[in-house]
Amino acid sequence: MKYVDEYRDGKLARKIAATIAAEAKPDHDYRFMEFCGGHTHAIARYGLEDLLPKNVRMIHGPGCPVCVLPVGRMDDAIKLAQRPDVTLCTYADLMRVPGSNGLSLIKAKAAGADIRMVYSTLDALRIAQEEPARKIVFFAIGFETTTPPTALALVQAQKLGLKNFFVFCNHVLTPAAIQNILESPDVRDLGLVRIDGFIGPAHVSTVIGTRPYDFFAEEFQKPVVVAGFEPLDVMQAILMLVRQVNDGRCEVENEYSRAVTPDGNLKAQDLVSSIFELRDMFEWRGLGDVPYSALKLRDAYAAFDAEKVFEITTQPAQDNPACECGAILRGVKKPTDCKLFGTVCTPETPMGSCMVSSEGSCAAHWTYGRFRDATEKQAS
Repeated sequence: MKYVDEYRDGKLARKIAATIAAEAKPDHDYRFMEFCGGHTHAIARYGLEDLLPKNVRMIHGPGCPVCVLPVGRMDDAIKLAQRPDVTLCTYADLMRVPGSNGLSLIKAKAAGADIRMVYSTLDALRIAQEEPARKIVFFAIGFETTTPPTALALVQAQKLGLKNFFVFCNHVLTPAAIQNILESPDVRDLGLVRIDGFIGPAHVSTVIGTRPYDFFAEEFQKPVVVAGFEPLDVMQAILMLVRQVNDGRCEVENEYSRAVTPDGNLKAQDLVSSIFELRDMFEWRGLGDVPYSALKLRDAYAAFDAEKVFEITTQPAQDNPACECGAILRGVKKPTDCKLFGTVCTPETPMGSCMVSSEGSCAAHWTYGRFRDATEKQAS
């Protein structure tokens, strides 16, 4: 295959779906979690759930870094942006994520805060060079995929001797979140979620490789198939998971072999390790406090650390009590289970982060109109 269209061949997708239906045991229910929001959107956009037999269901995981950012950290960013000497640089997805008391970065910007949307860390560096009188804070967020660019920006800032460039670090780690879900499948009164296997993230795995998932296959006896984001990638990964369950195997398999290797990008890993270290604890929206699940700047880069320079102390904050983002991120509930979905909560008026981010489950359901669960409930 050379072109992306080949990975979107509808006839081949239906052929794989027919194989899944033939091999899925009728007396067995299969529940697979796609961790990454990119997979969630592929499933919704191409209607892949509609191709699957009813006993093979997908559970949407917390694989959206904007979605899992807790309210308290959004409040920290808003407070930073409201400082008269600070320019906050951020990605567009973060602009409308609700903080406490109905505030958001876009509302803070409308009220006069200097907040600028950027496409990369290099944009923030350029602003710091061009405006030395301003304190430029880059709102760093993302999984392992976006961490190397932040590390490169810090290396470059140090080489340039910039005194006005800072990073508010919110980079989090995929394996820690998967382990949290497996070790505590219930949370408070949200209920239980059964997971028979995982579709491993694509872009994350190009950096970290497939080896980190060996632990989940061995320790938790859960098969993992790393897959690309195209519809045929996802369908093939589901077939591979069905076959592992049928065979009683719990292995890590790599469907995305055209981009992912067992060891990943060692150069990127070494760079990140030289700039960042593990936090003892970090809060995830929907998962709570997860140990060793996030990164912070090493002491050698303390002069660039916004948390230290601006003495940020995150205060606990709660989501909108009617919002079901927490349960949706854990896979316990579907977006359509939320009473706010499609009523007061829409992309134009989001009540929770899952409706804001381009990778959020609620945004995927809204954008592509995939309401199979709601239809089935009405039919029953």
